Amino acid sequence: MSRQAQPLRLRGLLRSRLGEWHLALFLGSCTLFAAISLLAISGWFISAAALAGLATTAAYGFDYFRPAALIRLCAIVRTSGRYAERLTSHHAALGLLKDLRISLFARVTARGHAALTRSTSTMHRLVADIDLLDFFPLRVVAPWFWASLLVLLLLGGCYLLAPVLSLAALPGLLLAWLILPLLAGRHAARLARADVSLAEQRRILLLDNLQLLTPLLLWQRWSVRQAVFDSEDHVFNQQRLRQQQLGSLIAAGQQLGLALSLLGLLWQGGLLVQAGELSLPLLLAAVLGLLGLTEVLLPLAQSFIALGLSQAARDRLNQLTRSPASRIEEGAAPLTELPSLSLKDLSARHGGALSGPQRVDLQLRAGEVLLLSGPSGCGKSTLLDVLAGEPLPFTGERLLNGEAYEHWQWRSVIGYLPQQLDIFDMTLAENLRLGQPEATEQQLWEVLEDVALADWVRGRPAQLSTTLGEYGAQVSGGQARRIALARLLLAQRPVLLLDEPFAGLDAATREQVLVTLLRRQAQGILVIVSHQSLALENAQRLQLQMSEA
Repeated sequence: MSRQAQPLRLRGLLRSRLGEWHLALFLGSCTLFAAISLLAISGWFISAAALAGLATTAAYGFDYFRPAALIRLCAIVRTSGRYAERLTSHHAALGLLKDLRISLFARVTARGHAALTRSTSTMHRLVADIDLLDFFPLRVVAPWFWASLLVLLLLGGCYLLAPVLSLAALPGLLLAWLILPLLAGRHAARLARADVSLAEQRRILLLDNLQLLTPLLLWQRWSVRQAVFDSEDHVFNQQRLRQQQLGSLIAAGQQLGLALSLLGLLWQGGLLVQAGELSLPLLLAAVLGLLGLTEVLLPLAQSFIALGLSQAARDRLNQLTRSPASRIEEGAAPLTELPSLSLKDLSARHGGALSGPQRVDLQLRAGEVLLLSGPSGCGKSTLLDVLAGEPLPFTGERLLNGEAYEHWQWRSVIGYLPQQLDIFDMTLAENLRLGQPEATEQQLWEVLEDVALADWVRGRPAQLSTTLGEYGAQVSGGQARRIALARLLLAQRPVLLLDEPFAGLDAATREQVLVTLLRRQAQGILVIVSHQSLALENAQRLQLQMSEA
């Protein structure tokens, strides 16, 4: 299996920006060490200076300058290190998210995954679920690395003062550092994984309700749907509450463990001070250093929740790229003839939707165009989802050249432009080549001419190297839609399904793009959903109607 086809693994996330993660861990270690050292040195300095002041002769020989310099140094390292660590770790995290989005999008589109274009579930996996993956390095790996390092350094420091101090602090530290987080961690991760699923169900239900607000009010179904959402919302909030309660219990147990370590340290340290084997200022430094560990131990209580969220996101993304709907079955035949597409008595509906296409019959042959229209919410996009091969339930027949989709390598045949676009923070050329990695610059300019973007690109200083920004933030909505369309045209699919391809375009540009589509699909099939009136005399027209659930 090629590297590109390997499933996503959490332990492999750090490889994306390995040098930056190492630097972030180092800077964080220095910052936390400086913070704890500041407490310890300050406690030692204040108590040692006070004791020196009680003895008149010792006060003249006490070195005030070097401890004060160390305190200032620790304060500077703590402040600057915190800023540098945040800057480095967040830069690494954002770079990781960018790499993941680009690589996963390329993997899915390379396989012709039609489900990529679904705006509710699939697009959420490629955006929100990827965002959860940075929890692993930021909230799992880093906290455990820092906590383990500093606990061992404190125990080593106590051992250098007196071995018995290290032994006295060890049981409580083990409880706060390892035992409690690890014992409760599996349950916390399980709660977090369930949280991702519940959040997705809640989000889809909310968006469906808002999208169908007008029909719901007209059919007097809003109160019913609102009650269903309130029930889902209550379950979701209860799940979040259980997570918070578990995290609070772990944190309380950690505080108890630190308190036990403190008592052990004071007990054995007091005996050593009485025996003259340890000075009081050094004992106070050890105590304050132990208290300073609170800052590095408490994040461990939430680390397994972050781990569960990252695991759930990983599993959902892996499911997307390796599910049966995303693989070409062995033995499936390549389509070598001109395409024909037919639906027989087809009905479909997304889960929770109030309406969808009902008993649709159509027959399309190579060179034909279908204009799909109907009121908002009637199921036009759902019908395109079925035609694109998205795995949603339907009844009736969906045939390509007289055979079921599964008979063919149909993902190399069908291209789909959804309403939800996929524009990445890469150059224009890199975005376009996601549709055809081997496209030459001449081919890029040709397709840009076809979608009326070539003049705009020539006017940009970087031209094909123009960066588009995350989600296409550097371009307008109409430009982003034409860039996505150009990428689809580069893929050269015999069947094109376009959902609102002319949104945001003026009449002249719309006419130019339409002429391009008709020319490029002269030997293929073109299906268009558009609210604009298109003057195509020979096109088939299908008007969908609202159907009550």
